[in-house]
Amino acid sequence: MLITISNVLDADHLTLLRGLMPALAWKDGAYTAGHVAKQVKHNQQADLVAGAGKKVEQILRGAVCGNAVLNAASIPHRFSKLLLSKTETGGGYGLHIDNPFMQAEEVSLRTDLSFTLFLSAPEDYAGGELVIEHAGQSHALKGEAGDLVLYPSTSLHKVATVTSGVRLACVGWIESRIKDAADRETLFDLSNLKAELEPRLEVQSAEMLMLSKVIANLKRRFS
Repeated sequence: MLITISNVLDADHLTLLRGLMPALAWKDGAYTAGHVAKQVKHNQQADLVAGAGKKVEQILRGAVCGNAVLNAASIPHRFSKLLLSKTETGGGYGLHIDNPFMQAEEVSLRTDLSFTLFLSAPEDYAGGELVIEHAGQSHALKGEAGDLVLYPSTSLHKVATVTSGVRLACVGWIESRIKDAADRETLFDLSNLKAELEPRLEVQSAEMLMLSKVIANLKRRFS
């Protein structure tokens, strides 16, 4: 499943983040890449541990982890550490596959899903599309600032070369409670159906109770 979620960050949070950007410390992004991927990774990553970086990380994590659509689509068990990348003119990230396991606090997580949260407006840079090889097709995506793309970590993907301007994006990974992608999609469809019906049916109606039961029991079976 590949989806775009709009407005994960609202205008106020984007303004706050942009005000913090000049205070961030940046270093070569290759240091977080795997042995093969680091050969094609040409960007910078921010220190999100201290100072302004810590505040940026808190804002980003709150927006990502608290998004209802993202949670319904991914059914998260663990989130990875967040990375904030800056790709300037001539930079990019060649075609690669994400590491199957990554560190999250004190434990390792299995990367089921990857996400890119766009922080730059698309008109602020040329090139820099997120290109994902998914379901036999190549998808080139360039979201509005605040939009998030969620996609399978099993997919080859790249960031096209930035030909002008600066591309800022937050990336991260999710280990889902539901390992199978088709099972996750089924549960996401049912959750969307429930959300569509909620304004029209009483919470205690037979239909809503049965739908809640089906979703809960499928989560038990699939997990």
